[in-house]
Amino acid sequence: MHSVPETGRARVPRRSAPVPPPGSGVSFVMPVLNERAYLRRAVETVLEQQVDGPVELVLALGPSSDGTNDLARQLAEEDERIVLVDNPAADIPVGLNRAIGASRYPTIVRVDAHSELAPGYTARALETLRRTGAANVGGVMHAEGRTPFQRAVARAYNSPIGLGGGAYHGGRREEEAESAYLGVMRRAVIEEVGGFDETIRRGEDWELNLRIRSAGYLVWFDPELSVTYWPRDSWVRLARQFHATGTWRGELVRRYGLRNSLRFFAPPALVLAVLTAVVVGLLHLTRALAGTWALIAALVYVPVLAYIGLVALVAAGKGGGRGWRDKLWTLAVLPTMHLAWGVGFLGGALRGAHDTVDTSRLSGRNTPLP
Repeated sequence: MHSVPETGRARVPRRSAPVPPPGSGVSFVMPVLNERAYLRRAVETVLEQQVDGPVELVLALGPSSDGTNDLARQLAEEDERIVLVDNPAADIPVGLNRAIGASRYPTIVRVDAHSELAPGYTARALETLRRTGAANVGGVMHAEGRTPFQRAVARAYNSPIGLGGGAYHGGRREEEAESAYLGVMRRAVIEEVGGFDETIRRGEDWELNLRIRSAGYLVWFDPELSVTYWPRDSWVRLARQFHATGTWRGELVRRYGLRNSLRFFAPPALVLAVLTAVVVGLLHLTRALAGTWALIAALVYVPVLAYIGLVALVAAGKGGGRGWRDKLWTLAVLPTMHLAWGVGFLGGALRGAHDTVDTSRLSGRNTPLP
């Protein structure tokens, strides 16, 4: 188990990450599981990056069931810069550590098979690392969708209402950050802090950045860096993803307490508010509450009604999608994300995450690309 240095009593002195010589090379690392519909384009946007020096892309292959690994082997045959390693357990942090261990160069760029790097992404990130002395730099996750459902999910991702307003979901100011989406990192610092914690199946990036910051290094957000992300493409997969993510956030709260941002406590608070409103509603219907107490108890409806109104405003507002189906899906997507995440959080905080996995990644069904 990785440990986080205690920083509450004395501030750790700020340290600059080592800067390798120009042209030292860049290693991209990508864990892959059931991503046949997205993998080729994700790989293309990586290999199209223009940097000073050699590059390689290490794919950590999980036990896919949709032909992803066959496609990965084909891609590796087409381009010698692609390296394949096995990740039989399919855990993301294990795959990342294996990919980093098999890579050669002093700067590590984490990429995702569901993402596409913007042109110039890596060159800009390398310049930002040098300019700031940071150990890790990340940018904006810009979600996009192809179907009404996926577009609604993307809209929720891009909205501060959807995922709580983290910088990488729409921040506009370059600044020090709590964590980084994907991340462009110095290998020396990753090795110093012990790599990704393989006991954490979701939220592993946040936990790694916590250790990086606790060691005195800077984590930096640069809004000029942009990554296109394609979210889950079905309601069931979305609910499974957010339930697993919330469960592991609850586990991280068990381990690290209030080092977690307060915004992570909003979804479980919503779940508790809804449950309380349901109980009070039943008491009202059965007349178990009457008089003054009934009026006082009715106050529990206020936050729930306010939330419903907020979701309706987001769905009806500008950028609501291409038509009424996008807007209707937004009405379903936002509560799904928040409630699934909140239920998972409460379970993880109370019982621990144990062996919880993101089962949305186990399905081989993806929306075909146009």
